[in-house]
Amino acid sequence: MNRFSQFWSNLRSSFWFMPSMIVVASIALAAVLIEPDSVVSDRWLAQWPRLFGAGAEGARGMMSTIAGSMMTVVGVTFSMVLMVLATSSSQYTSRIVRNFIRSRVTQVVLGIFAGNFTYCLIVLRTIRSGDEGAFVPNLAVSFGFVLALCGVGALIFFIHHIASSIQASNIIASVAEETIAAVDRLFPVNLGQGAGDDDADDEQPPRPPSERKWRAVMASESGYIQGVNSEALVRLARDRNTIVWMDHGIGEFVVQNTTLASLALEEPPDQATIDALQATFHISSHRTVVQDAAFGIRQIVDIALKALSPGINDTTTAVMCVDYLTAILARIAQREIPSSRRYEEGELRVIAKGPRFESLLAESFDQIRSNAKGDVAIMSRMLGAFQTLASLTASPRRRRVLGEQVQWIAELAERSLESAHDRARIDTRLARVREALEAGPALCTGEGQDYKHGENMSEIRNWK
Repeated sequence: MNRFSQFWSNLRSSFWFMPSMIVVASIALAAVLIEPDSVVSDRWLAQWPRLFGAGAEGARGMMSTIAGSMMTVVGVTFSMVLMVLATSSSQYTSRIVRNFIRSRVTQVVLGIFAGNFTYCLIVLRTIRSGDEGAFVPNLAVSFGFVLALCGVGALIFFIHHIASSIQASNIIASVAEETIAAVDRLFPVNLGQGAGDDDADDEQPPRPPSERKWRAVMASESGYIQGVNSEALVRLARDRNTIVWMDHGIGEFVVQNTTLASLALEEPPDQATIDALQATFHISSHRTVVQDAAFGIRQIVDIALKALSPGINDTTTAVMCVDYLTAILARIAQREIPSSRRYEEGELRVIAKGPRFESLLAESFDQIRSNAKGDVAIMSRMLGAFQTLASLTASPRRRRVLGEQVQWIAELAERSLESAHDRARIDTRLARVREALEAGPALCTGEGQDYKHGENMSEIRNWK
């Protein structure tokens, strides 16, 4: 992702951009509708006196009423939005606040109210009577009434949208869909030519660092790496006839004046090379899901942890989080994650640092498992998730890390479950998961979740 694409994405997701565009469109619409009235106003009044028969005082009063009402509605709407943001932040996690801010429905509705207010002001200032020379833009005034009716409909729809958007199921599903879209977009990542098997141990450079002179390039600012311009990074390595070794991956925090990446060069890089390399990394104060699928997983995990906290103790929401995490990992389990070594025309260009299946699996379940002591429902659901994932991958490495997760659940159940009945339930589930791990990959049937290739989020059904 280049800087212009990142800027445009941030601009479109801002809270003010869409309403501002609607306000500008309202000003243009008012100007367009006022102009014909200056030529044919009397003709329209003669043909449709009931429709365009309002006098100057009546038109001024109606426009003033609509404008005042729209400003009142804008205030109410902002209050509702702030209430939802505060509630969502405290009940779920503050990391989903940006999802509400980016909501197209919220932005458009606010734009409609602000646009109606602006439209009425523009039309109101053109209405004249008495010594000023009577002029009433009948067409513009009548259309203002139509816009007011549209505003009423938008308010009713917005109330429905707010009531739906704060439901846990909708919040989790929205984050999961965005994360799955990122997974579809990122794996495999076309960074150079060719993709390798993520089962290979390629976390180290192709040669020992002592055999190459790695020149560190420092970060120009502190923040999270939101994205990397892959094409520019490969092009830089080709033009300088070097290898770029990424010290930080997307989603990681980098501190100013610490190593951002390293170059295999005999001599220290010049300032132009340093600037070009720094420009390929987009660093900001927050993470986004666009190139960082792990951040989408992080949001769902945070919701699950808040649900499992003693103050809330909402097991149902936590179970729902496990279900959607399984859906995300199921999509990844069916795909080959590219090797960290990126080649172009047979030449090694970039040693990337990206997520592996095991790191995403740990990100998804480690903290939930730690907070699920004594909770049979969560442990059983997590075992069902591992059974599903085992049925979707033939990779020995992935099946091994799934087996490790299963073993940790077994140890947790042994330590935290006091009831013999609960331990029996978990033991039964453990036996089924271990059978799935020993067997070859196949669609999970029976008492479990069924995730087929390319299914939509709406097709996911919960096992009982």
